[in-house]
Amino acid sequence: MSKRGKKHHHEEHVDESWLIPYADLLTLLLALFIVLFSMSSLDAKKFQAMSEVFNEAFSSGTGIFEYPSPIPEDKAAAPDEQEKEEDQEKTDKKEKAKIDQEKREMLAKQADKRELESIEKKVNSYIKDKKLSDQLEATMTDEGLLVMIRDNVLFESGSDEVRRQDLKIAEEISDLLVMSPPRNIVISGHTDNVPIKNARFSSNWELSVMRSINFMKILLENDQLDPSWFSAKGFGEFNPIASNKTTEGKAKNRRVEILILPRN
Repeated sequence: MSKRGKKHHHEEHVDESWLIPYADLLTLLLALFIVLFSMSSLDAKKFQAMSEVFNEAFSSGTGIFEYPSPIPEDKAAAPDEQEKEEDQEKTDKKEKAKIDQEKREMLAKQADKRELESIEKKVNSYIKDKKLSDQLEATMTDEGLLVMIRDNVLFESGSDEVRRQDLKIAEEISDLLVMSPPRNIVISGHTDNVPIKNARFSSNWELSVMRSINFMKILLENDQLDPSWFSAKGFGEFNPIASNKTTEGKAKNRRVEILILPRN
């Protein structure tokens, strides 16, 4: 065979492209070691100085927050503070309104008290002129002006009918009750503790109630009085003002009361 016909085999060329990234990796590692070494040999005083510089920069360095605000400081309140101020303002207004209301109520009570005192003077003047101090009495109480009438002024013993000779007194009392504007008036009947049982009444309850109702009817014959402001009650023997052990005490307990209430 001819040499010319033979094929020569050459060795394959080795691929060396991996050397480039490998060299880059070694370079990076070298740089890292150099940085780490330099950091490990940093002087402690220089590190402290650097720390103070950074601390000052972050805590008190100059920046946009140090320049004057375009909004006045007294107007630049935080939302929470502004809300608190609004709530406080509302609370102050409510407190002021409450105080004003209390003042108005106090003034109204004072005026009402003066009016009741004026009525008391009129009633006492009537009692004095008619010489009825032993039968009628007017006193100011916490509930209002109380006019007390002994039962022997208006009623026979055990009776609920106003005596004919006392109708004039009832009519004059009705004139004293004319007020503008009218007031609430409570008529109440009271008895002693002596039991009563007859054809008309089975207990002192019934007697006391009917005495107050019949007396109120006579008062309301006065056209100047408004019936819607009147009411009648009966307490029987259960609201005494004196001891029932004596004749005098029983006489005091047998009574009719006119309570003129405050308007407030």
